[in-house]
Amino acid sequence: MKPDSATAMQQLIAQIRATFPFDRPQAQVCAGPCQGCSLKLLEFLATEIDAWEQRITAGERPGLAELSQLLRTSRKIARVLEKADLMRAPEPGDAG
Repeated sequence: MKPDSATAMQQLIAQIRATFPFDRPQAQVCAGPCQGCSLKLLEFLATEIDAWEQRITAGERPGLAELSQLLRTSRKIARVLEKADLMRAPEPGDAG
């Protein structure tokens, strides 16, 4: 049985939070070549998922379009972060 839209959105948000480097120090996010502003993209994505968490808590039910939009946005941001080598786990000796 498929989850309802609110549950699916919460699962997507949990996956995004677990995958993206939201907790990396600014010095690590902004180091190296810049292929789009990784820091601003992470801030944007964090704002989007925070807003959806608040909306779901308030009883709003996202539709398929909203789920798809957040998924597309996260995939696009992931591609930029992968090019900047930010989607990997930090190494023990990384600056920070």
